[in-house]
Amino acid sequence: MPKMNFIDADGNNKEVDAPLGLSVLEIAHKNKIDLEGACEGSLACSTCHVIVEENFFDQLEEASEDEEDMLDLAFGLTHTSRLGCQIIITEEMDGLTVKLPAATRNMMVDV
Repeated sequence: MPKMNFIDADGNNKEVDAPLGLSVLEIAHKNKIDLEGACEGSLACSTCHVIVEENFFDQLEEASEDEEDMLDLAFGLTHTSRLGCQIIITEEMDGLTVKLPAATRNMMVDV
């Protein structure tokens, strides 16, 4: 089974199993990793924003226009930012590393 790594805002790394076909958001929730996902993966928020390690970023499918729109609202956006709900694990992604930003913007709460 593929593995993936989550690096929290303090730099702590947690390696977890990454079952094929699940999203990074689903894997985070299964492993009690603090990745919010307020809209439950429906592309209506940016609270599952992650920063993808450079060498894996180019392997991902391009972000959809809807994902790009949500990323524009994300805290700490970088050129390798993606929404965790949109990254689906494949065999080629074994070893994927994502960093969790220091904060999130939840428009449902922050308004």
